[in-house]
Amino acid sequence: MDDARTTEGFMSMKGGGYYSKATIGAKHVIDNAAHLIFDSLVRMNPKDDGTIFTVADMGCADGGTSISTIGEILKYIRKTTPSRPIQMVYTDLPKNDFSQVFQNVHGQTDMKTYIADIEDLYIFSSATSFHKPIFPAGSLNLGISATASHYVSEQPCIISNHVHMVGSAGEERAAYQEQGRLDWERMLLNRARDLAPTGRLALFNFGIDEKGRYLGSTGGVNMFDTFNLLWKSLIDDGIISEEEYLNTNFPQSYRTVEEFTTPLEDENSCVYKAGLRIEHVETRFVACPFAADFKRHGDSVKFAKEYIPTLRSWSEATFANGLSDRRSPDEQRKILDNFYGKYQCLVEESPEGHGMDYVHCYLIIRKDF
Repeated sequence: MDDARTTEGFMSMKGGGYYSKATIGAKHVIDNAAHLIFDSLVRMNPKDDGTIFTVADMGCADGGTSISTIGEILKYIRKTTPSRPIQMVYTDLPKNDFSQVFQNVHGQTDMKTYIADIEDLYIFSSATSFHKPIFPAGSLNLGISATASHYVSEQPCIISNHVHMVGSAGEERAAYQEQGRLDWERMLLNRARDLAPTGRLALFNFGIDEKGRYLGSTGGVNMFDTFNLLWKSLIDDGIISEEEYLNTNFPQSYRTVEEFTTPLEDENSCVYKAGLRIEHVETRFVACPFAADFKRHGDSVKFAKEYIPTLRSWSEATFANGLSDRRSPDEQRKILDNFYGKYQCLVEESPEGHGMDYVHCYLIIRKDF
């Protein structure tokens, strides 16, 4: 499979600490759901038996958006199981900036960290996709993944008139939905293999809620439609080719609550037979922090300057991947700067309705056997 079509071949969040500094909303999603993880640990009631307790942050990016909640979780585990060494594993794709993860965790940035507060703690990383096994069978005690599992393992087809599956239709949309179904089942089966009995998964996934809302489409200006409009306009400007536009597709599938829960509730499904059970499911809306700030200060230039970096932090890799590899890195960078500059100007001129509200499906899953 061409690396341009497989997600692990090109995908990464923007590195150098950019992601966690720009993507404040993703941190809010995790911090606001921390109580769900603590409640699951109470129900787990892990034994203080001296064995290794393994925690994973799957799809960690630079680790900054989860560092506060992860720290509190690890402190709780240390307090309740003082004899157990704790193994904390940060996982993401091979092109992820793992150097930044370790700098953040080891206190080499201005980010507050937990590492000096917890004894008998060991930090590791894995560049293995969560669509594959990550841990020795039965060794993972708590797996956490936030704002990550909407990424599919590969692009099933070219979307002919849009950059994202939410703007597609017919066979193209069906192909992304099917890829999403297969990858969700595959991810759950791999986690069922990884998990120890009584282990938990805390999965906070982008999705489509009961009102039909999804990331950046909650009643205002549709973010993905805007991406598509501005990227396509670069064809008319003579900046990118038609082929480059067609090659730009987010490798993502936004699932409904039913699509998330079906393999976990159907007694005939391989996921259910592997021992995974739902303990909790709900959808939540988290308002875009930059749009909320704009309502207070009313400065459209300030809003646009703060808002566009959060879009760029996670979307840039997809737009860069659509560009021809015959272009030099400098030429690609100039095209991307032009594109995000267009978006920034649009928001400056007409700020009302813009914003990236978060819509997630929150799942707590138990491994029964």
